[in-house]
Order: sequence, then C-alpha cells, then structure tokens
Amino acid sequence: MSNDSNDGRGGGPDEEFPVIDDPGSNGASEDGTVGTSNDPSDEDADIDDLGSDVEIEAEIDEEMAEDDLLGGLVIDSTGEIEVPERLVDQVIGQEHARDVVMKAAKQRRHVMMIGSPGTGKSMLAKAMSELLPPEELQDVLVYHNPDDGNNPKVRTVPAGKGEQIVEAHKEEARKRNQMRTFLMWIIIAVVLGYALLAIGNILIGIIAAGIIYLAFRYSSRGSDAMIPNLLVNNADTKTAPFEDATGAHAGALLGDVRHDPFQSGGMETPSHDRVEAGAIHKSNKGVLFVDEINTLDIRSQQKLMTAIQEGAFSITGQSERSSGAMVQTEPVPTDFVMVAAGNLDAMENMHPALRSRIKGYGYEVYMDDTIEDTPEMRRKYARFVAQEVAKDGRLPEFEREAVEEVILEARRRAGRKDHLTLKMRNLGGLVRVSGDIARGEDADRVTREHVLLAKGRSRSIEQQLADDYIERRKDYELQVAEGFQVGRVNGLAVMGEDSGIMLPVMAEVTPSQGPGQVIATGQLQEMAEEAVQNVSAIIKKFSDEDITEKDIHIQFVQTGQQGVDGDSASITVATAVISALEGVGVDQSLAMTGSLSVRGDVLPVGGVTHKIEAAAKSGCDRVIIPKANEQDVMIEDEYEEMVEIIPVTHISEVLDVALEGEPEKDSLVDRLKNITGSALEKAGEGQGTRGPSSPSPQ
Repeated sequence: MSNDSNDGRGGGPDEEFPVIDDPGSNGASEDGTVGTSNDPSDEDADIDDLGSDVEIEAEIDEEMAEDDLLGGLVIDSTGEIEVPERLVDQVIGQEHARDVVMKAAKQRRHVMMIGSPGTGKSMLAKAMSELLPPEELQDVLVYHNPDDGNNPKVRTVPAGKGEQIVEAHKEEARKRNQMRTFLMWIIIAVVLGYALLAIGNILIGIIAAGIIYLAFRYSSRGSDAMIPNLLVNNADTKTAPFEDATGAHAGALLGDVRHDPFQSGGMETPSHDRVEAGAIHKSNKGVLFVDEINTLDIRSQQKLMTAIQEGAFSITGQSERSSGAMVQTEPVPTDFVMVAAGNLDAMENMHPALRSRIKGYGYEVYMDDTIEDTPEMRRKYARFVAQEVAKDGRLPEFEREAVEEVILEARRRAGRKDHLTLKMRNLGGLVRVSGDIARGEDADRVTREHVLLAKGRSRSIEQQLADDYIERRKDYELQVAEGFQVGRVNGLAVMGEDSGIMLPVMAEVTPSQGPGQVIATGQLQEMAEEAVQNVSAIIKKFSDEDITEKDIHIQFVQTGQQGVDGDSASITVATAVISALEGVGVDQSLAMTGSLSVRGDVLPVGGVTHKIEAAAKSGCDRVIIPKANEQDVMIEDEYEEMVEIIPVTHISEVLDVALEGEPEKDSLVDRLKNITGSALEKAGEGQGTRGPSSPSPQ
C-alpha cells in the first residue's frame, strides 16, 4: 500500500503496491506534538483550557453563590445559559477522567474507563475524537489482484482522493464499454447483413448475433472488475472518526467478506467488491469506542489486540463455511486510539493481554459516582439542564425553580452529604420526563411542579416493585407497625440502587438435637452469611446460657428469589436473636439498618435515605441508622415529619431503643455494655474526631 496524493485517476490493478506506511506514525511534528483544535475560529486555543473548566456564560452574584442552589447564577430560565458547541466543553465533573482524555488525545494513547453506567464514559470518548487532528484522515481502496483474485490489494490515499479515483476508474470503464458496445453493434449488423444477403438465411444470422452479444457482455465483466472498492471514505469527515463498536459481532468489528452464491462460470462478484470494512478500519486515525469490553468473545479480543499492536489488520470472511473465507486482503491500516469502557466486572472477563496493551500504551481511569457540592459545580449542573434541553430540541426551557429542584435531586441521588451525583444519564432522564409533562400541558416553560411530577412518573422498576410489595404486605398484614413482639424486628434493605423496602427478620431459639448451630434462611448470599456469623460472636459473648445445646433459627421473611446480599441487616439480626433468647419484646413501630462489628460497633451502610423513606411508607414511627450515616440522610420533605431518625454507634444503644420493659431491658443493656465496654469507650472517645467511613455494599 502507498500513501500518495494522486491526480484523481489512480493506478490500475497492474501497478506496483509498496508496503504500508509505519503504523506508529501519527503526523506529529518534530517535537512530538499534534494539532489540538479542530475549530478554525479557535486556532490559538490550548487543549488544557477545554472541558469542564469552561466557565458559565451568564451573570453570577458571588455574594449569594455559597447558599444559592444555582451557585449564584442570576437567571430566570435555562434559555439564558449559553451551551458550549464542542462536546468536550459540555463534560461536567469527572475532572480526573477529563484530564486523562486530554493527555491521551494529545499523545494518541489508549484509555480504559471503568465506572458505573451513565457517568459519561461514551461522552468522553466522543469528546476525545474531537481533540484528535483530522488532517491525517485517509481513504482506503481495495483493488482486484490479477495474480490472485482471493488476495485483493489495498491502497491508502489522503481523505477525499478515494472518491476521485473511483470516479476516474468508472469513467474509463464507461468509455471502454461505450466503444465495446459500438463495436458490438457494428459486428452484429455486418453478420445479419451477410446472413441475409449472402446466405439468405436470417435465422443463422440471428443465432450468430446472439452469440456475439453474449461474448461481448461476458468480456465486459472483466473490465468492470477493474473498478476499485472504496472501503473507507472520509471525504466528508470534518473531525477524527468515532466508531462505537459496543456489542459488535466479529464481522462488524473486524471486517468481513460477503458470501457469493455464484462462485464460478463468469457470474461471480469480484472478491475485492465483496470486502466490507470493520469498525477497527473505519476508526483509523480516530477513536474506537467499545463499551462493556468484556462482552466481546475471546477470539475477537485477541484479534483486536493484534490490530492495536500491528497498526494494520487484514480483512477475511468471518464464517468458515462462506466463500468469503477464501478471501484475505492485504493489511488494512488500523491506527486508531482505543477507548475501552465497562463496569467493575469488565476487568474480570477481559483478556489479560488486551488489558496489558491498553495499560502499557495508555491510561486506566476510574469514573467517579459523585462530586463535591460547590457553587461552581451547581452552576455547571444548571448548564447541564440547558444542555439537555438543547440536545433534545423538543423541550421547553426550565424555570429557575425547576432547575433548583433538579439540583436537589442530584444531591439526594448522591447519597452523601455535600455531594452531587455524577450519574448524568439518569438525571437527564428526569429532565426529559419533566419536559415531556410540560409539553403535554402546552406549557411555555418547565416549572418545579412538573419536575416533582416527573420524579413520581420516572420511578425505576425497583421503586415500583418496592412500593407494590409494601402495599401488598399491608393488605395481608405481613407488616407490623405497632405493639411489641418477641424475636421479630423490622429490617430495611435496598432494591437496585434507588429504592428501599422493609424486610422483617424473625428469630427463634430451640433445643438442639446435636451441637448447637445458627441456621439462617432467606436466600442469603455470601456477604449476608458472613454477617450472620459475625452476629453469632456477639450472641455467644452476651448470653449467660450455654447456647451450644441450642439452635438459633433466623428467617429473612419474603426475600424473594434474589435473596439478601450485604451486611446492613446485622443489627437487625442481633436484636431479633437477643430478643428471642431473653424473651423480651421488640417495638414494631421501629425499623433499623446498620452493619455490626464482632465487638458491637454499629458501622455505616449504603442507601440510608431510601431505607428511611421505605420505613415511613410502611408506617413506622422511628428508624435506627448508624451515627456515621447521619450526614447522608436527604429524605423528601413529605417524609421528614413522618419518622424520627435515631443515630447509634453501638448495639447497646440499639437495644436500649428497641426493647420493651424497663427492668429487663436495662439489665440486658448493662450486661452488654460490661461485655463490650472497652470497644464502646473507644468508639465514644473517637466520635468527635472520626469521619464517616465508606458505606458497605447492600
């Protein structure tokens, strides 16, 4: 292959084809730098000035910025916020990932981004394609090989030249066909005249004319086969190519050769005309984005690794039974920058050699789920709403109060105090539903009421299921929210990411037929089983009785097929078992959540906001949560007066609140304090200075 600029006609199939250019060449200057701006009006812009450092183009009141939900923005609606034109300027949050993408674009490095869905991985990949220099783009042509029809030749030319070359070949073919057709009709006329005048038998002349016609048509196919196949056409591409190969099958990713049912007899399609480019070839000099990289089969990952290392990859048929499997082109350039993405589990099933290629020649970056809540970030979230309105094109502008409600929801979904969620896709869904509601009412603008309605209508499947479970349990009296019961505690759990549910836990102590054991039912997964074992350590230390001759049965009521995962029910289990052992009732108007150490400390968990709201929906008056999670609570206004939130640091505090009967309860609590006193004292001493620990999985 050669990389020449051509006069527009291009070489024929008999010309010599040199080897491909060095795949490592990326058009860099002598100092190793490449172009950084694709906007001719912004030629002096530095790449380091891009991304979310771009300031909001609107009036800002700095005096009110700290306490204002919009960070001091003085606007009446999102129509007053200017939306940046370039995608890289629209990225919000993910400062570390944005910096990595900028460096990777400047140096043409591969990137692997790992994080939760909806945190901006694909947006950053598209933004990266805008930062790559477009002047290096190439067209790829595939020619017929007269020496071996199953080994088509490949040639690269500057972008835009490919169409000229193909048109030049087609024009030459048209001229040859016109001359051949003219000559054919002259010969047919002569043959018919000779048959009619000399022989006197027109039938013989007609037969001869038909044979001549077929012969000319058959020979013309060889002339048409000389027209090259424009495999990759970048004539109209203004920025570096961006190819999303997420979930692509082998042919779409690596290229393919179409099957030809007419493989012989002069009716076959020339092999070079059946060659199809894959995403790795179309993304040459651009970005290849593969989300959920672990879903690619191992063979595709191996071939992708080869394309990355060699900078070129031949195209052949992906089906072994197809006639295309006999065809293999010369290497086609694949000098792309790869952006691989996925969740945390993506690294487990990813080919280790492919990950090594990315890590060895690029960057790995973890996408944040939340970002610190600052006036600057709140202003950018207001701009995010404006971006979503502009991107959709069918939504009314949002009033100031509506934008404030979206930012409040971003705080709530973060699950951490003084943070905002970075799961922008889900937040964008709320914006679009709000806009749809306003549009359905023919409203000129989206109001706060529209956003509040949208929060109800855009509930996740898990939220809808959780609400349905709560209503059904009320109907069948499976939920108890009053009185006292021995061995029964209202626990709290999370379904999915954003919906809470009340999960009753029951305990019973029975004589054992052998060595005593703890028996837990309810589809417990590994982490939950370990939590039950940790609780048993507290119980053994607490009980005055010999429990080696007793079985402790623990039931997680109606957990469903998915079962229980996580240790957030630890204090619930401990309270239920202690209640059953001592025969002391538990307040049923109380719900609780919290992890428990083997020394009795109550540790933080995740999803406390959603759990508290589930308790309120179920009719509970009080909720026990870990003290460390107190700052993470951001429940809706409607639930604030429905429940009392009780933060605790130790299991003794849980029992003090949950159990009935003053003499019996005080005795139990005092005994537990004596047993775990040292741990409790240390917890109390460090309470004033110790920050909250990270919530554990649910």
